[in-house]
Amino acid sequence: MQSHPMLNTAVKAARRAAGIITRASRNLDTLTVQHKQPNDLVSEVDRAAEAAIIETILDAYPHHAILAEESGVTGESDYQWIIDPLDGTTNFLHGFPHYCISIALQHKGQITQAVVYDPNRNHLFTASRGGGAYLDNRRIRVSRRLQLSEALLTTGFPYRDFSNLDSYFAMLKDFTTKARAIRRPGSAALDLAHVAAGWFDGFWEYGLSPWDIAAGVLLVQEAGGLVADFHGGEDYMQSGNVVAGTPRVFGQMMQVITPHLPKPVDPDSFAAGN
Repeated sequence: MQSHPMLNTAVKAARRAAGIITRASRNLDTLTVQHKQPNDLVSEVDRAAEAAIIETILDAYPHHAILAEESGVTGESDYQWIIDPLDGTTNFLHGFPHYCISIALQHKGQITQAVVYDPNRNHLFTASRGGGAYLDNRRIRVSRRLQLSEALLTTGFPYRDFSNLDSYFAMLKDFTTKARAIRRPGSAALDLAHVAAGWFDGFWEYGLSPWDIAAGVLLVQEAGGLVADFHGGEDYMQSGNVVAGTPRVFGQMMQVITPHLPKPVDPDSFAAGN
């Protein structure tokens, strides 16, 4: 497999960040942790890993733009790197070894390169648009499961915005009775990578950020899976509402999700006398 030069840069950046994260994981009690908002944590490790990623990328491509979880948007370019330096911060801070580095490159609004690196298992997931998805240089495909009743699904509970909590739990209740089993590991980027590898058959979650999903979405697509927002469109990067899966399971998941979506407000309902 011949890698794209920009993908190689992303891999280099991810491995550099992983070194920082792994060293810090041995001394969790000494870390400085802040609350961005309730249930949304950031540590000095997130910031140090992000700085290392950005430095590595800008050394190679100084004129590219950055969208990173902790530092936000910098620069203007047709090329924008979308970075989550530590997806699964809560897992990391509790010593639960399930988190990753996620790096994607967006060119003129389209994700073209993706890296998700799991430092605990040393799993390197990569994808280039049109070039397939790989785990440690071995081609991966979504699973061949055809029925939701045989599917192992993965999800994430709402933890920042609880406005769609009732809708989410209605979906969860339906999936609990219609799928084989459901898991909630705590890292959306890894969930999507594991769908691409065929370990999970489907994934859905409300309210994610672009850096949570940008790399994982390309991995799933290049592994032969389908990705959409909850209305079956391509607005997942903006809405943060994502469903992904094998082609057949994906369609059955959409049938479960759709009836539980919040109903749009009818402006006529506010008319006088109503």
